[in-house]
Amino acid sequence: MSNFKERLTIEDHKNDFVYKKSNTGLNIQFNRVAFIFFVFFVIYSIYTIHLIHLGSREAKIENISNTLPLSSDLYRADIIDINGNYLAKTVKSIDVGLKTSDIINKEKLLLSLKIIFPDKDFNEIEKKIENKKFFYLEKKISEEKYEQIMKLGDKSLIPEEKVLRMYPQKNLFSHILGQIDNDNNGISGLEKSLNENLRSSRDPIKLTVDKDIQFLIRKELLKYQEIFKSKGSAAILMDVNNGNILSLVSLPDFNPNERKNISDVNYINRVTKGTYELGSVFKVFTFASALNEKLIEPDTEFLDLPKSIKCDRYRIGEYDNEIPSDLTAEQILVRSGNIGSVRIAQKVGPEKFKSFLENIGVLRQINFDIEEVAPQIDYDFGKCRLATASFGHGVATTILQLAKGYAILANGGYDVKPTLVFKEDNKKNNNKRIINKGISEQVVNALRKIVNTEEGTARFADVQNYEIGGKTGTADQPEGGKYSEAKINTFSSVFPTSNPQFVFVVMLDTPKKSKDYYYKYRHRKGGWKGTLYNTAGWTSVEVAGKVIDKIGPILATKYIQVYK
Repeated sequence: MSNFKERLTIEDHKNDFVYKKSNTGLNIQFNRVAFIFFVFFVIYSIYTIHLIHLGSREAKIENISNTLPLSSDLYRADIIDINGNYLAKTVKSIDVGLKTSDIINKEKLLLSLKIIFPDKDFNEIEKKIENKKFFYLEKKISEEKYEQIMKLGDKSLIPEEKVLRMYPQKNLFSHILGQIDNDNNGISGLEKSLNENLRSSRDPIKLTVDKDIQFLIRKELLKYQEIFKSKGSAAILMDVNNGNILSLVSLPDFNPNERKNISDVNYINRVTKGTYELGSVFKVFTFASALNEKLIEPDTEFLDLPKSIKCDRYRIGEYDNEIPSDLTAEQILVRSGNIGSVRIAQKVGPEKFKSFLENIGVLRQINFDIEEVAPQIDYDFGKCRLATASFGHGVATTILQLAKGYAILANGGYDVKPTLVFKEDNKKNNNKRIINKGISEQVVNALRKIVNTEEGTARFADVQNYEIGGKTGTADQPEGGKYSEAKINTFSSVFPTSNPQFVFVVMLDTPKKSKDYYYKYRHRKGGWKGTLYNTAGWTSVEVAGKVIDKIGPILATKYIQVYK
């Protein structure tokens, strides 16, 4: 019996053991599945929470940049260049303020803020907490710091959304774009003239300017402004066939992001607002007006030209005593003869010459895209005004008007409207003809000789492969009823002369002689010595040649084929 009980006990224990062993195995299998499920659930939960967090973060970011209501009075349309680069853009910004009456735990709050803003002066912040009801902790806060602040959950921290007008190119287009005021209204440049369109439109406004070309031209102007120590400078590059302005630079310029109140007259737009007596660049108009009236041909001879003539109490002389007394009409232009130009203008007469200058836009105010355009003086043309105007003195105009006049002379004689705002249908000029057929070619041929012949005054602009033609202009600036020694140096060019596509004008305001530059760089190989001048042939011509050499490849690949 005892053996049976012993066996039973053993068997029972065996069974119990087996059962327990088996049960333990099931538990292990079950726990494995449960564990895997649990891990999956945790991962899923974490992932879900992460997605929610990301969604929340994206929503926050979206709120910063893209949730501006369509009806907002603060919105302004973006402005882009011809290639889609942003020149002006409306963005949203977050300022974080601190409402001191809502602070529950100052020590905790300050500790948290020190982690987020380690570089801030917290002694100053503590003083503000004690003395102010509200102050801004941080303006234009980054997305990262905005998130960190929101995670604090402190109701004393108050985010404020604001709309900002940003200018990614900074100074590059300042005189074109202009500025806005604190109420988001344009006060100058395109921001002002296109204000209503910018406030009402949601689509970007596309301009004709090219960011890369603008950059290169401005860079060269800055370089040579330093070399020649000029007070200011300006340049405009325009398509002669449709008036599209690819670049407009005026120096000094400014950063529109800083919203400075610029009252210094030095900061005027020298292309559109500044008026200047531009000197010998006007001689091409004298030549063209006589051709247009069929009073001369390029080979018409002018004999026994004196070295000087007198008009009333003023004496007019040649800038260069080496100019021959016998010249053709074309040679007068190429050699830049003053007396010969007077004789050509006298053939045209005051009324017809003035009318010609008005018809090509040189003495007529242009209706332009920006409002900063100088008014045009209505000159009375007598015999002395006729004489001085023939070589660019006694009449003042803008660089913009000058560019328009040269564009008309170069494009076959058709009127052209300079523009900064791109229009899809503005591919080819179909405006009325201003000068007679064939005259344009004669003028352009003469301009080419000014650059590529020994007698011409613009040989420094003879850049290989670009067929540049142009006219120099050196003018003394009027001051107190007489002319000072300060000069306005201009080079107005067209290229390529075989099929004119562009007009490019460079102006330097009061350049000085630069012996070091010419002796060390321009003539570094030959040890050249000679008389140094600060005339246009030595300054603005040099700048124009360097610029065209740099921008030429861009023009050849992107623009010449479009309009040809």
